Amino acid sequence: MPDFDVVVIGAGAAGLSVAAISAGLGLKVALIERGRMGGDCLNYGCVPSKALLAAAHAAAAARDAARFGIRLPPPEIDWAGVRAHVKGAIARIAPNDSAARFRGMGVEVIEASAHFVAPDAIEAGGRTLTFRRVVIAAGSSAIIPDLPGLDGVPWLTNETLFDLEEPPGHLLILGGGPIGLEMAQAHARLGCLVTVIEAGPRIASREDPELAEGLRASLVRDGVEFREGVKLVRVEQLEPDSLAAQAGVVAVLEDGSRIAGTHLLLAVGRAPRLAGLDLTAGGIESTPRGIVTGADLRSVSNKRVWAVGDIADPRGIGPRAFTHVASQHAGILVRSMLFRLPFTKVSYAALPRVTYGDPELAQIGLTEAEAREAGHTDLALLRWPVAENDRAVAEGRTEGLVKLVVGKGGRLLGAGLLAPHAGEMAGMFGLMIGRKLPLSALAGMVLPYPTLSEAAKRAASEFYTPKLLSPFTKRLVGLLKRLP
Repeated sequence: MPDFDVVVIGAGAAGLSVAAISAGLGLKVALIERGRMGGDCLNYGCVPSKALLAAAHAAAAARDAARFGIRLPPPEIDWAGVRAHVKGAIARIAPNDSAARFRGMGVEVIEASAHFVAPDAIEAGGRTLTFRRVVIAAGSSAIIPDLPGLDGVPWLTNETLFDLEEPPGHLLILGGGPIGLEMAQAHARLGCLVTVIEAGPRIASREDPELAEGLRASLVRDGVEFREGVKLVRVEQLEPDSLAAQAGVVAVLEDGSRIAGTHLLLAVGRAPRLAGLDLTAGGIESTPRGIVTGADLRSVSNKRVWAVGDIADPRGIGPRAFTHVASQHAGILVRSMLFRLPFTKVSYAALPRVTYGDPELAQIGLTEAEAREAGHTDLALLRWPVAENDRAVAEGRTEGLVKLVVGKGGRLLGAGLLAPHAGEMAGMFGLMIGRKLPLSALAGMVLPYPTLSEAAKRAASEFYTPKLLSPFTKRLVGLLKRLP
Protein backbone atom coordinates (compact mmCIF):
# COMPACT_ATOMS: atom_id res chain seq x y z
CA MET A 1 0.00 0.00 0.00
CA PRO A 2 1.45 3.44 -0.92
CA ASP A 3 2.73 5.67 1.86
CA PHE A 4 0.72 8.67 0.64
CA ASP A 5 -2.35 9.34 -1.43
CA VAL A 6 -0.84 12.58 -2.74
CA VAL A 7 2.75 13.84 -2.68
CA VAL A 8 3.27 17.47 -3.65
CA ILE A 9 6.73 18.69 -4.69
CA GLY A 10 6.99 22.44 -4.18
CA ALA A 11 5.34 24.75 -1.66
CA GLY A 12 4.58 27.68 -3.93
CA ALA A 13 1.12 28.96 -4.81
CA ALA A 14 0.01 25.87 -6.74
CA GLY A 15 1.55 23.28 -4.43
CA LEU A 16 0.12 24.84 -1.29
CA SER A 17 -3.38 24.99 -2.78
CA VAL A 18 -3.30 21.35 -3.88
CA ALA A 19 -1.91 20.18 -0.53
CA ALA A 20 -4.52 22.10 1.46
CA ILE A 21 -7.47 20.88 -0.61
CA SER A 22 -6.23 17.28 -0.68
CA ALA A 23 -5.73 17.20 3.08
CA GLY A 24 -9.09 18.86 3.62
CA LEU A 25 -10.73 16.06 1.66
CA GLY A 26 -9.24 13.50 4.02
CA LEU A 27 -6.33 12.27 1.89
CA LYS A 28 -2.90 11.45 3.29
CA VAL A 29 -0.63 14.17 1.93
CA ALA A 30 3.09 14.90 1.94
CA LEU A 31 4.42 18.33 0.93
CA ILE A 32 8.10 18.55 0.01
CA GLU A 33 9.91 21.90 -0.16
CA ARG A 34 13.67 22.42 -0.26
CA GLY A 35 13.56 26.20 0.08
CA ARG A 36 11.25 28.71 1.69
CA MET A 37 7.57 27.96 2.14
CA GLY A 38 5.51 30.15 -0.14
CA GLY A 39 7.89 29.78 -3.05
CA ASP A 40 9.01 32.56 -5.37
CA CYS A 41 5.82 34.60 -5.22
CA LEU A 42 5.99 35.25 -1.49
CA ASN A 43 9.74 35.43 -1.03
CA TYR A 44 11.31 36.69 -4.27
CA GLY A 45 8.57 37.78 -6.64
CA CYS A 46 5.05 39.12 -6.39
CA VAL A 47 5.05 40.22 -2.76
CA PRO A 48 8.48 41.89 -2.39
CA SER A 49 8.33 43.48 -5.83
CA LYS A 50 4.92 45.05 -5.20
CA ALA A 51 6.04 46.18 -1.74
CA LEU A 52 9.09 47.86 -3.28
CA LEU A 53 6.90 49.45 -5.96
CA ALA A 54 4.57 50.79 -3.28
CA ALA A 55 7.49 52.56 -1.62
CA ALA A 56 8.65 53.89 -4.99
CA HIS A 57 5.19 55.20 -5.89
CA ALA A 58 4.99 56.96 -2.52
CA ALA A 59 8.26 58.74 -3.30
CA ALA A 60 6.97 59.74 -6.73
CA ALA A 61 3.73 61.04 -5.24
CA ALA A 62 5.68 63.23 -2.81
CA ARG A 63 7.74 64.70 -5.66
CA ASP A 64 4.59 65.33 -7.67
CA ALA A 65 2.49 66.84 -4.88
CA ALA A 66 3.07 70.45 -5.94
CA ARG A 67 0.69 70.10 -8.89
CA PHE A 68 -2.13 69.63 -6.37
CA GLY A 69 -1.09 72.73 -4.45
CA ILE A 70 0.74 70.67 -1.81
CA ARG A 71 4.31 71.80 -1.25
CA LEU A 72 6.61 69.15 0.16
CA PRO A 73 10.39 68.90 0.44
CA PRO A 74 12.06 66.37 -1.84
CA PRO A 75 11.61 62.90 -0.32
CA GLU A 76 14.54 61.42 1.54
CA ILE A 77 14.93 57.73 0.74
CA ASP A 78 15.68 55.67 3.82
CA TRP A 79 16.82 52.43 2.19
CA ALA A 80 16.81 50.56 5.49
CA GLY A 81 13.22 51.67 6.01
CA VAL A 82 12.25 50.60 2.49
CA ARG A 83 13.81 47.19 3.10
CA ALA A 84 11.96 46.91 6.40
CA HIS A 85 8.68 47.58 4.60
CA VAL A 86 9.44 44.89 2.00
CA LYS A 87 10.46 42.32 4.60
CA GLY A 88 7.48 43.27 6.75
CA ALA A 89 5.08 42.53 3.91
CA ILE A 90 6.62 39.10 3.45
CA ALA A 91 6.55 38.42 7.19
CA ARG A 92 2.90 39.36 7.50
CA ILE A 93 1.84 36.96 4.75
CA ALA A 94 4.27 34.15 5.60
CA PRO A 95 2.18 32.50 8.37
CA ASN A 96 -0.50 31.65 5.78
CA ASP A 97 2.10 29.59 3.90
CA SER A 98 4.06 28.26 6.88
CA ALA A 99 5.00 24.66 7.54
CA ALA A 100 3.33 24.91 10.94
CA ARG A 101 -0.01 25.85 9.38
CA PHE A 102 0.10 22.97 6.94
CA ARG A 103 1.16 20.50 9.57
CA GLY A 104 -1.87 21.68 11.49
CA MET A 105 -3.98 20.64 8.49
CA GLY A 106 -2.55 17.13 8.73
CA VAL A 107 -0.03 17.55 5.90
CA GLU A 108 3.38 15.97 6.45
CA VAL A 109 5.82 18.72 5.50
CA ILE A 110 9.28 17.51 4.49
CA GLU A 111 11.92 20.23 4.19
CA ALA A 112 14.30 18.65 1.72
CA SER A 113 15.04 18.17 -1.98
CA ALA A 114 13.12 15.50 -3.82
CA HIS A 115 13.89 13.25 -6.76
CA PHE A 116 12.21 10.27 -8.38
CA VAL A 117 13.60 6.80 -7.83
CA ALA A 118 10.75 4.98 -9.60
CA PRO A 119 7.51 5.82 -11.40
CA ASP A 120 5.70 5.53 -8.06
CA ALA A 121 8.38 6.56 -5.58
CA ILE A 122 10.32 9.64 -4.51
CA GLU A 123 13.35 10.07 -2.29
CA ALA A 124 13.33 13.10 0.01
CA GLY A 125 15.22 13.80 3.21
CA GLY A 126 16.76 10.33 3.27
CA ARG A 127 13.35 8.64 2.96
CA THR A 128 11.73 6.80 0.09
CA LEU A 129 8.07 7.74 -0.26
CA THR A 130 5.63 5.77 -2.38
CA PHE A 131 2.48 7.45 -3.67
CA ARG A 132 -0.77 7.00 -5.53
CA ARG A 133 -0.49 10.43 -7.10
CA VAL A 134 2.27 13.02 -7.24
CA VAL A 135 1.91 16.70 -8.11
CA ILE A 136 5.04 18.44 -9.37
CA ALA A 137 4.83 22.13 -8.52
CA ALA A 138 8.53 22.97 -8.38
CA GLY A 139 8.12 26.27 -10.24
CA SER A 140 10.71 28.15 -12.24
CA SER A 141 13.82 30.24 -11.73
CA ALA A 142 15.51 33.10 -13.53
CA ILE A 143 17.36 32.18 -16.70
CA ILE A 144 21.10 32.78 -16.41
CA PRO A 145 22.28 33.59 -19.95
CA ASP A 146 25.46 32.16 -21.40
CA LEU A 147 27.18 35.52 -21.48
CA PRO A 148 30.94 35.97 -21.79
CA GLY A 149 32.42 37.42 -18.61
CA LEU A 150 29.39 36.73 -16.44
CA ASP A 151 31.32 34.34 -14.24
CA GLY A 152 33.75 37.11 -13.36
CA VAL A 153 31.31 39.77 -12.16
CA PRO A 154 28.62 39.91 -9.47
CA TRP A 155 25.07 39.72 -10.77
CA LEU A 156 21.56 39.66 -9.38
CA THR A 157 18.28 37.89 -10.07
CA ASN A 158 14.90 38.39 -8.42
CA GLU A 159 16.08 35.94 -5.73
CA THR A 160 18.92 38.21 -4.58
CA LEU A 161 17.80 41.71 -5.60
CA PHE A 162 15.78 42.31 -2.44
CA ASP A 163 18.71 41.44 -0.19
CA LEU A 164 20.77 44.52 -1.14
CA GLU A 165 21.70 46.40 2.01
CA GLU A 166 22.48 49.57 0.05
CA PRO A 167 20.63 51.00 -2.96
CA PRO A 168 22.28 50.43 -6.34
CA GLY A 169 24.10 53.47 -7.63
CA HIS A 170 23.42 52.51 -11.24
CA LEU A 171 21.34 49.40 -11.86
CA LEU A 172 21.83 47.75 -15.24
CA ILE A 173 18.85 45.55 -16.13
CA LEU A 174 19.18 42.94 -18.83
CA GLY A 175 15.68 42.35 -20.16
CA GLY A 176 12.72 44.61 -20.91
CA GLY A 177 9.92 42.29 -19.81
CA PRO A 178 7.60 42.72 -16.81
CA ILE A 179 10.18 42.00 -14.11
CA GLY A 180 12.79 44.25 -15.68
CA LEU A 181 10.37 47.13 -16.22
CA GLU A 182 8.81 46.95 -12.75
CA MET A 183 12.20 46.94 -11.06
CA ALA A 184 13.45 49.69 -13.36
CA GLN A 185 10.67 52.04 -12.32
CA ALA A 186 10.88 51.07 -8.66
CA HIS A 187 14.60 51.77 -8.39
CA ALA A 188 14.46 54.92 -10.51
CA ARG A 189 11.76 56.40 -8.27
CA LEU A 190 13.85 55.46 -5.24
CA GLY A 191 16.73 57.57 -6.53
CA CYS A 192 18.87 55.06 -8.46
CA LEU A 193 20.21 55.44 -11.97
CA VAL A 194 18.71 52.72 -14.15
CA THR A 195 19.49 51.48 -17.65
CA VAL A 196 17.43 48.75 -19.32
CA ILE A 197 19.10 46.74 -22.09
CA GLU A 198 16.70 44.88 -24.40
CA ALA A 199 17.98 42.81 -27.32
CA GLY A 200 14.60 42.84 -29.06
CA PRO A 201 13.34 45.77 -31.09
CA ARG A 202 11.29 47.10 -28.15
CA ILE A 203 10.50 46.57 -24.51
CA ALA A 204 7.31 44.76 -23.46
CA SER A 205 7.43 42.86 -26.74
CA ARG A 206 4.37 40.71 -25.93
CA GLU A 207 2.18 43.74 -25.31
CA ASP A 208 0.23 45.91 -27.70
CA PRO A 209 2.65 48.53 -29.07
CA GLU A 210 0.23 51.40 -28.37
CA LEU A 211 0.05 50.48 -24.70
CA ALA A 212 3.71 49.54 -24.33
CA GLU A 213 4.77 52.93 -25.67
CA GLY A 214 2.71 54.67 -22.99
CA LEU A 215 4.41 52.65 -20.27
CA ARG A 216 7.80 53.35 -21.80
CA ALA A 217 7.11 57.09 -21.78
CA SER A 218 6.25 56.93 -18.08
CA LEU A 219 9.52 55.17 -17.24
CA VAL A 220 11.50 57.67 -19.30
CA ARG A 221 9.93 60.49 -17.27
CA ASP A 222 11.13 58.70 -14.16
CA GLY A 223 14.68 58.80 -15.52
CA VAL A 224 15.02 55.24 -16.84
CA GLU A 225 17.28 54.97 -19.88
CA PHE A 226 16.63 52.34 -22.54
CA ARG A 227 18.91 50.60 -25.01
CA GLU A 228 16.59 48.66 -27.29
CA GLY A 229 17.38 46.55 -30.32
CA VAL A 230 20.98 45.97 -29.25
CA LYS A 231 22.51 42.84 -27.74
CA LEU A 232 24.73 42.63 -24.70
CA VAL A 233 27.76 40.70 -25.95
CA ARG A 234 29.82 40.51 -22.77
CA VAL A 235 30.28 41.95 -19.31
CA GLU A 236 33.49 43.02 -17.62
CA GLN A 237 34.63 43.82 -14.13
CA LEU A 238 35.25 47.54 -13.84
CA GLU A 239 38.91 48.34 -13.45
CA PRO A 240 39.77 50.00 -10.10
CA ASP A 241 41.35 53.02 -11.79
CA SER A 242 38.32 53.73 -13.99
CA LEU A 243 36.77 57.18 -13.89
CA ALA A 244 33.54 55.55 -12.75
CA ALA A 245 35.20 54.27 -9.63
CA GLN A 246 31.95 53.38 -7.91
CA ALA A 247 30.83 51.03 -10.66
CA GLY A 248 31.34 47.30 -10.45
CA VAL A 249 30.38 46.00 -13.88
CA VAL A 250 30.61 47.14 -17.48
CA ALA A 251 28.08 46.04 -20.09
CA VAL A 252 29.60 45.85 -23.57
CA LEU A 253 27.00 46.10 -26.34
CA GLU A 254 27.25 44.79 -29.90
CA ASP A 255 27.51 48.32 -31.28
CA GLY A 256 30.69 48.79 -29.24
CA SER A 257 29.19 51.06 -26.60
CA ARG A 258 30.01 50.42 -22.95
CA ILE A 259 27.79 51.12 -19.96
CA ALA A 260 29.22 51.08 -16.45
CA GLY A 261 26.99 50.25 -13.53
CA THR A 262 27.17 49.23 -9.92
CA HIS A 263 24.84 46.24 -10.21
CA LEU A 264 23.57 43.93 -12.96
CA LEU A 265 20.09 42.42 -12.76
CA LEU A 266 19.34 39.46 -15.02
CA ALA A 267 15.69 39.53 -16.11
CA VAL A 268 15.64 37.75 -19.48
CA GLY A 269 13.02 35.16 -18.62
CA ARG A 270 12.40 32.07 -16.53
CA ALA A 271 13.00 28.34 -16.92
CA PRO A 272 11.29 25.41 -15.16
CA ARG A 273 13.14 23.84 -12.24
CA LEU A 274 13.67 20.40 -13.75
CA ALA A 275 17.24 19.77 -12.60
CA GLY A 276 17.58 17.34 -9.74
CA LEU A 277 14.12 15.78 -10.08
CA ASP A 278 15.47 12.78 -12.05
CA LEU A 279 12.36 12.67 -14.20
CA THR A 280 13.80 9.79 -16.23
CA ALA A 281 13.62 7.52 -13.20
CA GLY A 282 9.98 8.51 -12.83
CA GLY A 283 9.19 7.82 -16.47
CA ILE A 284 8.16 11.47 -16.92
CA GLU A 285 8.46 13.15 -20.30
CA SER A 286 9.72 16.71 -20.31
CA THR A 287 11.07 19.41 -22.59
CA PRO A 288 13.15 22.49 -21.78
CA ARG A 289 9.81 24.26 -21.30
CA GLY A 290 8.60 21.90 -18.58
CA ILE A 291 6.83 18.61 -17.89
CA VAL A 292 4.70 17.56 -20.84
CA THR A 293 1.05 17.16 -19.85
CA GLY A 294 -2.33 16.95 -21.46
CA ALA A 295 -4.83 19.77 -21.18
CA ASP A 296 -5.89 18.21 -17.86
CA LEU A 297 -2.31 18.74 -16.52
CA ARG A 298 -1.70 14.99 -16.27
CA SER A 299 1.66 13.69 -17.46
CA VAL A 300 1.48 12.12 -20.91
CA SER A 301 3.94 9.38 -19.91
CA ASN A 302 3.20 8.57 -16.25
CA LYS A 303 -0.48 8.58 -15.29
CA ARG A 304 0.37 8.90 -11.60
CA VAL A 305 1.91 12.33 -12.22
CA TRP A 306 0.40 15.80 -12.59
CA ALA A 307 2.27 19.08 -13.07
CA VAL A 308 1.03 22.55 -12.15
CA GLY A 309 2.28 26.11 -12.27
CA ASP A 310 5.38 27.30 -14.11
CA ILE A 311 6.74 23.77 -14.54
CA ALA A 312 3.73 22.46 -16.50
CA ASP A 313 3.91 22.41 -20.30
CA PRO A 314 0.43 21.40 -21.56
CA ARG A 315 0.57 20.09 -25.12
CA GLY A 316 -0.68 22.57 -27.67
CA ILE A 317 -1.01 25.27 -25.02
CA GLY A 318 2.39 25.82 -23.48
CA PRO A 319 3.55 27.06 -20.09
CA ARG A 320 2.56 30.29 -18.38
CA ALA A 321 4.66 31.74 -15.55
CA PHE A 322 2.07 33.61 -13.46
CA THR A 323 0.98 33.04 -9.88
CA HIS A 324 -2.67 33.31 -10.87
CA VAL A 325 -2.10 30.56 -13.45
CA ALA A 326 -0.75 28.38 -10.65
CA SER A 327 -3.98 28.99 -8.76
CA GLN A 328 -6.01 28.20 -11.88
CA HIS A 329 -4.03 24.98 -12.31
CA ALA A 330 -4.74 23.97 -8.73
CA GLY A 331 -8.47 24.25 -9.36
CA ILE A 332 -8.21 22.19 -12.55
CA LEU A 333 -6.12 19.60 -10.74
CA VAL A 334 -8.70 19.14 -8.00
CA ARG A 335 -11.35 18.42 -10.60
CA SER A 336 -9.23 16.19 -12.82
CA MET A 337 -7.11 14.32 -10.24
CA LEU A 338 -9.28 14.13 -7.13
CA PHE A 339 -12.81 14.10 -8.56
CA ARG A 340 -11.89 12.53 -11.94
CA LEU A 341 -14.22 14.88 -13.77
CA PRO A 342 -13.90 14.43 -17.54
CA PHE A 343 -13.25 17.26 -19.98
CA THR A 344 -11.44 19.33 -17.37
CA LYS A 345 -8.98 21.36 -19.42
CA VAL A 346 -6.70 24.34 -19.18
CA SER A 347 -7.80 27.39 -21.13
CA TYR A 348 -5.96 30.68 -21.31
CA ALA A 349 -8.59 32.45 -23.44
CA ALA A 350 -9.37 34.84 -20.60
CA LEU A 351 -5.93 34.87 -18.98
CA PRO A 352 -4.91 38.27 -17.57
CA ARG A 353 -1.36 39.51 -17.26
CA VAL A 354 -0.25 42.77 -15.69
CA THR A 355 2.97 44.76 -15.66
CA TYR A 356 2.67 46.65 -12.39
CA GLY A 357 4.22 49.91 -13.46
CA ASP A 358 2.69 53.32 -13.00
CA PRO A 359 0.47 53.33 -14.98
CA GLU A 360 -0.18 49.60 -15.01
CA LEU A 361 -0.35 47.70 -18.27
CA ALA A 362 -2.90 44.88 -18.28
CA GLN A 363 -3.82 42.48 -21.05
CA ILE A 364 -6.72 40.05 -20.89
CA GLY A 365 -7.17 37.58 -23.72
CA LEU A 366 -5.73 38.39 -27.16
CA THR A 367 -3.88 41.46 -28.31
CA GLU A 368 -4.68 42.81 -31.77
CA ALA A 369 -1.61 41.05 -33.20
CA GLU A 370 -2.44 37.76 -31.47
CA ALA A 371 -6.02 37.90 -32.74
CA ARG A 372 -4.85 38.37 -36.33
CA GLU A 373 -2.31 35.55 -35.95
CA ALA A 374 -5.12 33.31 -34.69
CA GLY A 375 -7.03 33.91 -37.93
CA HIS A 376 -9.50 36.56 -36.81
CA THR A 377 -9.77 38.91 -39.77
CA ASP A 378 -13.03 40.76 -39.21
CA LEU A 379 -11.92 42.72 -36.16
CA ALA A 380 -13.26 45.87 -34.58
CA LEU A 381 -10.78 47.84 -32.49
CA LEU A 382 -12.41 50.02 -29.85
CA ARG A 383 -10.39 52.67 -28.02
CA TRP A 384 -11.18 55.06 -25.22
CA PRO A 385 -8.48 57.39 -23.86
CA VAL A 386 -8.12 57.61 -20.10
CA ALA A 387 -7.88 61.38 -20.58
CA GLU A 388 -11.64 61.33 -21.31
CA ASN A 389 -12.42 59.72 -17.95
CA ASP A 390 -13.69 62.12 -15.27
CA ARG A 391 -12.05 60.28 -12.35
CA ALA A 392 -8.69 60.34 -14.12
CA VAL A 393 -9.06 64.07 -14.78
CA ALA A 394 -9.99 64.76 -11.15
CA GLU A 395 -6.93 62.90 -9.91
CA GLY A 396 -4.59 64.34 -12.54
CA ARG A 397 -3.76 60.87 -13.91
CA THR A 398 -4.86 61.07 -17.51
CA GLU A 399 -2.22 58.97 -19.24
CA GLY A 400 -3.42 55.71 -20.72
CA LEU A 401 -5.83 53.94 -23.03
CA VAL A 402 -8.47 51.20 -23.06
CA LYS A 403 -8.27 49.12 -26.22
CA LEU A 404 -10.75 46.33 -26.95
CA VAL A 405 -10.31 43.68 -29.65
CA VAL A 406 -13.74 42.55 -30.83
CA GLY A 407 -14.51 39.73 -33.24
CA LYS A 408 -17.55 38.78 -35.28
CA GLY A 409 -20.90 39.33 -33.66
CA GLY A 410 -19.47 41.63 -31.03
CA ARG A 411 -17.53 38.87 -29.27
CA LEU A 412 -14.81 40.29 -27.02
CA LEU A 413 -11.50 38.57 -27.83
CA GLY A 414 -9.14 40.73 -25.80
CA ALA A 415 -8.76 43.87 -23.75
CA GLY A 416 -5.64 45.96 -23.29
CA LEU A 417 -5.50 48.56 -20.54
CA LEU A 418 -2.94 51.20 -19.72
CA ALA A 419 -4.19 53.08 -16.70
CA PRO A 420 -3.62 53.62 -12.99
CA HIS A 421 -4.51 50.36 -11.25
CA ALA A 422 -5.42 48.73 -14.56
CA GLY A 423 -5.02 45.33 -12.95
CA GLU A 424 -8.07 46.04 -10.81
CA MET A 425 -10.18 46.26 -14.00
CA ALA A 426 -8.78 43.03 -15.46
CA GLY A 427 -11.27 40.80 -13.65
CA MET A 428 -14.20 42.47 -15.40
CA PHE A 429 -12.82 41.58 -18.81
CA GLY A 430 -11.68 38.13 -17.70
CA LEU A 431 -15.25 37.34 -16.65
CA MET A 432 -16.66 38.62 -19.94
CA ILE A 433 -14.24 36.65 -22.11
CA GLY A 434 -14.30 33.53 -19.95
CA ARG A 435 -18.11 33.40 -19.80
CA LYS A 436 -18.48 34.60 -23.40
CA LEU A 437 -20.69 37.48 -22.38
CA PRO A 438 -21.79 39.85 -25.15
CA LEU A 439 -20.17 43.24 -25.36
CA SER A 440 -23.56 44.73 -24.63
CA ALA A 441 -23.27 43.39 -21.07
CA LEU A 442 -20.40 45.79 -20.44
CA ALA A 443 -21.85 48.65 -22.48
CA GLY A 444 -25.07 48.45 -20.46
CA MET A 445 -23.47 47.97 -17.06
CA VAL A 446 -24.30 50.55 -14.39
CA LEU A 447 -21.03 51.61 -12.80
CA PRO A 448 -20.46 54.00 -9.90
CA TYR A 449 -19.44 57.50 -10.92
CA PRO A 450 -16.71 58.56 -11.09
CA THR A 451 -14.52 55.48 -11.52
CA LEU A 452 -11.83 54.47 -13.97
CA SER A 453 -13.94 51.45 -14.93
CA GLU A 454 -16.19 53.83 -16.85
CA ALA A 455 -13.44 54.08 -19.46
CA ALA A 456 -13.94 50.36 -20.13
CA LYS A 457 -17.68 50.87 -20.50
CA ARG A 458 -17.21 53.82 -22.85
CA ALA A 459 -14.87 51.76 -25.03
CA ALA A 460 -17.48 48.99 -25.25
CA SER A 461 -20.19 51.53 -26.09
CA GLU A 462 -18.20 52.63 -29.13
CA PHE A 463 -19.16 49.33 -30.78
CA TYR A 464 -22.81 50.36 -30.79
CA THR A 465 -22.47 54.09 -31.49
CA PRO A 466 -22.36 53.78 -35.32
CA LYS A 467 -25.57 51.72 -35.26
CA LEU A 468 -27.26 54.08 -32.84
CA LEU A 469 -26.50 57.11 -35.01
CA SER A 470 -27.08 55.41 -38.37
CA PRO A 471 -29.43 56.97 -40.97
CA PHE A 472 -31.92 54.16 -40.41
CA THR A 473 -32.06 54.84 -36.66
CA LYS A 474 -32.45 58.56 -37.27
CA ARG A 475 -35.35 57.93 -39.67
CA LEU A 476 -36.95 55.59 -37.13
CA VAL A 477 -36.71 58.19 -34.38
CA GLY A 478 -38.14 60.74 -36.79
CA LEU A 479 -41.18 58.54 -37.30
CA LEU A 480 -41.57 57.68 -33.63
CA LYS A 481 -41.59 61.33 -32.58
CA ARG A 482 -45.00 61.66 -34.23
CA LEU A 483 -46.52 59.24 -31.76
CA PRO A 484 -48.45 60.86 -28.92
